[in-house]
Amino acid sequence: MKAAVLYEYGQPLVVEEVELDPPKAGEVHVRVAAAGVCRSDLHVMKGEAPQPLPIVLGHEASAVVLDVGEGVTSVKPGDRIITPFVSSCGRCTSCLTGHANLCDAHSATAGAMFDGTTRLHKGEQRIHHMSKVTCFAQEAIVPDKSCVILPDDVPMPQAALIGCCVTTGVGAATESVQVRPGSTVAVIGCGGVGVNVLQGARLQNAGKIIAVDINEGALEFAMRFGATHTVNPTQQDPVQRVKEITNGLGVDYAFEVFGSAETVTNAFNMVRKGGTAVVVGLAPADELAGVDTVALVRQEKTLKGSYYGGARPAVDMPSIIEMYRSGKINIDDLITRQYKLDDINEAYADLERGVVGRGVITEF
Repeated sequence: MKAAVLYEYGQPLVVEEVELDPPKAGEVHVRVAAAGVCRSDLHVMKGEAPQPLPIVLGHEASAVVLDVGEGVTSVKPGDRIITPFVSSCGRCTSCLTGHANLCDAHSATAGAMFDGTTRLHKGEQRIHHMSKVTCFAQEAIVPDKSCVILPDDVPMPQAALIGCCVTTGVGAATESVQVRPGSTVAVIGCGGVGVNVLQGARLQNAGKIIAVDINEGALEFAMRFGATHTVNPTQQDPVQRVKEITNGLGVDYAFEVFGSAETVTNAFNMVRKGGTAVVVGLAPADELAGVDTVALVRQEKTLKGSYYGGARPAVDMPSIIEMYRSGKINIDDLITRQYKLDDINEAYADLERGVVGRGVITEF
């Protein structure tokens, strides 16, 4: 089958023929239908989020089941599915305490399946798996616990985005902190995940929802997904401007969705006394943010991380699917461009150039 392989950080992906072993017990063989072009994969390509190499990237996908391994009863050939990028084992401490998005077994086997081995190879060279999804390929092997059944009336490109950016963004506002009705919200970074944080804040009936981004096109785009105000840090101090919009107080919630030490610090400084700064974006592995520890105590601020929107995919993704079907969440307008797998490096060049909206690979 064809796949896009990363052999070296800082180098283009290589689209080539690789081999895929059959599914083992508890695994599912799928045909990839759509794969989102997400910045998290770009972090890996640039070496900012190291993974074992070589690796087939891609973690935001919808697919069709082709075959199942021994003991799999949750899906069958022909089923349409979404593949969450965190597979929950259901047995570790994190899973058993309601934090399936932090599954210990999943993180302990990064780059491989749950048994610590891979199904991808090129001749004798083994190739690693991105988040047990590896959807920058025509086919993939995924854990059966990474399969959420998809209704027939949900298009595959839109479904793929539920696999990552929609769930991560909406969940940050609705699950990780549960934004209060009438509260004030700032979202720093209005890419694919950021606009879904805006949607989550709107779902929670927030009052003022402030989009913060250096890209004017992204700010215009954000207005379609719930933003009531916009701030461009290249034109004004973002912390000062957010406080002006909120009558000098600061926001109740600031979501950092870009991924840098500077924007984490800005998010913390934007929140009012008793407010909460939520870090959603992934900064490069070696970056440390500065936080005013006196303000943390005397102003009783909260600094919180949110991974995958606090999602329990088996429970939360079906709910998001229903909100999409009822028109409460807008996924259709998130997709602004579609690509062939052969053009994946062009897709990531567009992402780095700041083209607004989400790109999706739909031809393999």
